[in-house]
Amino acid sequence: MPSLLELSASLGPALQARGWQLALAESCTGGLIAQSITAIAGSSAWFDRGFVTYSNAAKTDMLGVPAELIDEHGAVSEAVAQAMAVGALEHSLANISGAVTGIAGPGGGSAYKPVGMVCFAWAIRQPGPPHVLVHTQYFTGDRQQIREQAASYLLTALLRSVTSEV
Repeated sequence: MPSLLELSASLGPALQARGWQLALAESCTGGLIAQSITAIAGSSAWFDRGFVTYSNAAKTDMLGVPAELIDEHGAVSEAVAQAMAVGALEHSLANISGAVTGIAGPGGGSAYKPVGMVCFAWAIRQPGPPHVLVHTQYFTGDRQQIREQAASYLLTALLRSVTSEV
């Protein structure tokens, strides 16, 4: 499995080949993905900005996620991940965005939303509404392992989206 730095180093040239920039909206990863990207020299050419929206208020204030959506679905949901990804596009110069929200543990889980549940979305700017993909994954391990697996998953998904025909 490639490291976060290796994935970030692969994502940069793929974005540059398309002339694209990336924005991130991170909750449970707390900026881990942006950290791996900015560890790459020259990433300012393809990484526009990152939003660490750990609280519900931050998701609403910084990304425009409707509070009603969070109340209805919970912060850890595909609906909120999608709104985060779209909000990251709307509040940036990026062509593609990625969003992650989940339960890294060790507490905070429930039978319906267990520790390790992470919701992802990535959105591509296009004429009209953005093209958005969402997915939920269930990871195992301790808090740091779940956060690293979530970061790896989103970087891999973004790389696949950038290198495929949209």
